[in-house]
Amino acid sequence: MNKKPSRLRLEHLVKLEPLTANQKLAFDSFASGNHLCLDGSAGTGKTFISLYLALEAVLNKDYEKVIIVRSAVPTRDMGFLPGTQEEKEDAYTAPYKAIINDLFQDQDGWTKMINSKSIEFLTTSFIRGITIKNAIVIVDESQNCNYHELCSVITRLGEDCRFIMSGDYYQSDFTRKGDQDGIKEFINIIQHMNSFDHIEFKWEDIVRSGFVRDFIMTKELYENGKL
Repeated sequence: MNKKPSRLRLEHLVKLEPLTANQKLAFDSFASGNHLCLDGSAGTGKTFISLYLALEAVLNKDYEKVIIVRSAVPTRDMGFLPGTQEEKEDAYTAPYKAIINDLFQDQDGWTKMINSKSIEFLTTSFIRGITIKNAIVIVDESQNCNYHELCSVITRLGEDCRFIMSGDYYQSDFTRKGDQDGIKEFINIIQHMNSFDHIEFKWEDIVRSGFVRDFIMTKELYENGKL
């Protein structure tokens, strides 16, 4: 039985190839040096791709670390959750732990990346007042960030940073329309920036399973009055 390495390097990362045309657009856009806005249906691999591209760049020594940022919905503040800071974060970091462990084929992959300070998790509640340098910032589930949170995160970026936002504004947990429209307004702004590429994933890009693809396709047809 092969012993797992104590410190992960680029050669330990599973080689990932794009499976759809829009996934390839994301790969190509990131390689060109642009910031990314990955938007669209669930199950299209937006978070998986974001983490893979970011980890590859960090392990290639292009950047110091990956910083994953999420909004602490529904409370808007992790202080309302029970437990220690670490226990509170566990509720939000579980999907990223699973993806990173999968990408390294190592059940301790997340822990090793944390220990080597190659990855960090923050919520929008704790990002104000800091300047981020030499890092790739991934804002995941961005549909649950309001306009001011998204502006707050992007204005934290200092020198030598990349920005990736991933989400689906049709799946927002917000109940107020003003909050729901925040991500749309933010996307409208960044679409006018030459340094950003906005890639919209459709149900055709769903790779999680045929069942999920069939559900999303049927749901869209129903909601558009075509069924």
